[in-house]
This record gives sequence, C-alpha cells and structure tokens, in this order.
Amino acid sequence: MEIRDLVYLDASAITGNFTRAAQSLGINSSTISRRVGRFEDELGLALFERGHAGIRLTAGGKAVLPHIRRALAELDAIKHAGNRNGNGIVGEVRLAVRMPPVGEPLRDLLVRWRTRHPEVTLTISELNECEIRTAIQERRIDVALMTRHTLWPDASSAPLYRERVLAAIPCGHLLLNQETLDWECLRREILLVQGWDTSQSAREFYASLMGCSGHFQAHAASKQCVLALVGAGFGITLVTQSQAEVSFPGVAYRPIREENAWVQVELVWSPDAEDPAVGRFFAFMRDEARSRRLF
Repeated sequence: MEIRDLVYLDASAITGNFTRAAQSLGINSSTISRRVGRFEDELGLALFERGHAGIRLTAGGKAVLPHIRRALAELDAIKHAGNRNGNGIVGEVRLAVRMPPVGEPLRDLLVRWRTRHPEVTLTISELNECEIRTAIQERRIDVALMTRHTLWPDASSAPLYRERVLAAIPCGHLLLNQETLDWECLRREILLVQGWDTSQSAREFYASLMGCSGHFQAHAASKQCVLALVGAGFGITLVTQSQAEVSFPGVAYRPIREENAWVQVELVWSPDAEDPAVGRFFAFMRDEARSRRLF
C-alpha cells in the first residue's frame, strides 16, 4: 500500500472511470487499473464494480473511501505545516537583549519584522552578557542583541547599528547648565554602572571612553535601577540615544561632545542554529540594517 494508491482510488471514485481518473492525474489508465486491483487484493475487498459504463463504489468501497480521504487530508496538512515551518513562515524566535529594545532604530526594525512575519512568535529575555553566552551555548535562546564591548572572543555576530552615548544626570545638577558635556567634566562625577562579579564590561567600556580616572560605582542591577539611583542624586550614568527617549523621574539627559561617544550594537547568534524562522529573523535584521546604513 502506497500513498499514490490512495490518490488513484480517490480520483477513480470522483470520476467514476479509470480513463478519466488517469487523464486527471496525467498517467496511463492501465496504471490506475493495475494499482487499484493490487490494492483490492491487499485489502481482500472489491472497492469498485466494473462495467461498460464505468466503475462505481461497492458497499465496502463506500466504507473505505472516507478513511482514504481523511488520510490524504492529513498528508496534505503535514506537507502544508512542513512547508510553512521549513520556510520560516511560522515558528518562534527567542531573543535575548543586553538592554531593553526601546527607541530607534531598533523599535522600527522590530515593527517591520512583526509586520512581515506576523505568525512568528518573538519572545524576549533581558540578560547580562554572561547569562546570554550560557543561554546561547545551551540553546535556550536563538539570537541576542548586545553591545560590541560585551561580546566574548569567539562570538558569532554581525553589526546592526550604532547609537550615540549621552549623560544621564540628576535634575538640578550643575552640569545641566551646560548644553553639551565632555569626558573631562564627567570624570569628576560618581559614575554609576552595571556590574556583576563575573563581568564589569560596562565599567571597562566607560573607562575606555573617558579614561580610568573616573569614579565608578558598580551595581548588579538593571539599567532602570541605575537610572532610579541617578534620579535620587546618587551619581550620573551613561545611556544610549534610544534609552534617553524614556523619561525617568528626576533624570535629565545631555549630549556628549566627544568623537568616541557612541556604542556599536551587534546581532549575536549560535552558528549551529538550524531553525528557519531564526534564520529569517537574522537575515532580515542584518539586511535591513545594511540597507539603511545603520552602522
């Protein structure tokens, strides 16, 4: 018993004639007649009554036909599901982020992705760089958005976009009297950074921008918590342009007049990933960023 036998039987039942069934399938009528006869022998049941006017289903054939059609429908469903998943039309992308995906250009990239791929589920986990590395290696996430300075040495990544770096300052601070700032004036302030026992990448990055003489204070917390401390007057911090689009009570932002006051955001993925939806997401984000010259 083969799948094509079910197709031949269904076509024969619809047309009531082996010749017409063969024509509809583009094969010889002798092929259908032979295959149907072999199928009947295998079942031990006559499915059709043959006559000069054509063929018609026997009582046994009428009992078997609904099962044949259900089997063919299930096979079509399997092919359809395989095609949609194989082409990345449906699926899931597990995205990890080092910082919340707020503001431009990332917001617009995600809007465009969702518009073009509405049936692909996107889930986000906000993790630090050590957690992201482990999650990618253990295949608990598929892709990640990270700043270049947080990447591990052998990470597979592609540039996505650049963002300017601004200073986040408590409202009422004397620095707000200046329209723009530089590293010299910021070195005199307490600079709040995110930091964990396993990683001080933020402090290292800030030090690469403004020098090691800054007064750094690390907090094992989210950027939102750090900004809350800024609003309470505990110090200042650095933020990206997109992060500055979000208002925090007691916090004001000022641009930094330095050529190196920017950060590179990278798209990171596992080179072993084979999921079509993940491949579509990576290619979409990379190609959109290239076409818009975001880096």
